[in-house]
Amino acid sequence: MMTFPQIDPVLVSLGPLQIHWYGVMYMIGFAGGWWLAKTRADRPGSGWTRQQVSDLLFYAALGVILGGRVGYVLFYGFDRFLDNPLWLFQIWTGGMSFHGGALGVLLAFWLFARRTGKRYFQVADFAVPVVPIGLGAGRFGNFINGELWGRASDMPWAMVFPTDPMGVPRHPSQLYEFFLEGVVLFLVLWIYSAKPRPAGSVTGLFGIGYGLSRILVEFFREPDAHIGYLAGGWLTMGMLLSLPMVLIGAAMVVWAYRHDQRRAAV
Repeated sequence: MMTFPQIDPVLVSLGPLQIHWYGVMYMIGFAGGWWLAKTRADRPGSGWTRQQVSDLLFYAALGVILGGRVGYVLFYGFDRFLDNPLWLFQIWTGGMSFHGGALGVLLAFWLFARRTGKRYFQVADFAVPVVPIGLGAGRFGNFINGELWGRASDMPWAMVFPTDPMGVPRHPSQLYEFFLEGVVLFLVLWIYSAKPRPAGSVTGLFGIGYGLSRILVEFFREPDAHIGYLAGGWLTMGMLLSLPMVLIGAAMVVWAYRHDQRRAAV
């Protein structure tokens, strides 16, 4: 068994002001994504300017925060919302959903495309390769906080998390997600999108990559206590929400290449 590093979730405390590592991870994710997107925008013929990249980051940040919160309330805490609708706005109590954030970002892409006159997939395909930077940073923030830990395990790298009331060794599933959703998915998308691809194929590949990564990690991640397993002692809400991403993503890739072939044949 490995020892949890016991990192203080609060990076800096200045009187009533506290800066948490989790918030810093979000900042690192957005900053890293902005820098990489700016690098691609600087290439000749990219069709993007630095100002457009900054504006898109603002839209995406709103989509992540608003969509993530609304998604968490609808997917994971709807009963609590019915009892107290104001809980939706109590972001400081915690609770964000990736799948809700993803829907929020897709809507943000649509609004940005309308505002700038760009095609939707021109925006989405440009942006999604840098999204894993934020995903990886967020998962590392979860690890520092000792939250969203994995299922009980006897593996040599299992850890006892200080927030676990049972105090048993568990999979550090946050690090599994950091590796798959952050490192691996970033490399796949960044390399794939380095060359011109059919419109929509990069976005579709992101859906496939994230969905498969999340489904795999869900076999090692402890489900939310107030939801538990949905069926069979293995099916979780994370799996259920990720499966459509894989199917839709695969359909998008197939459609993108077929549409590109038809256009080339004209």
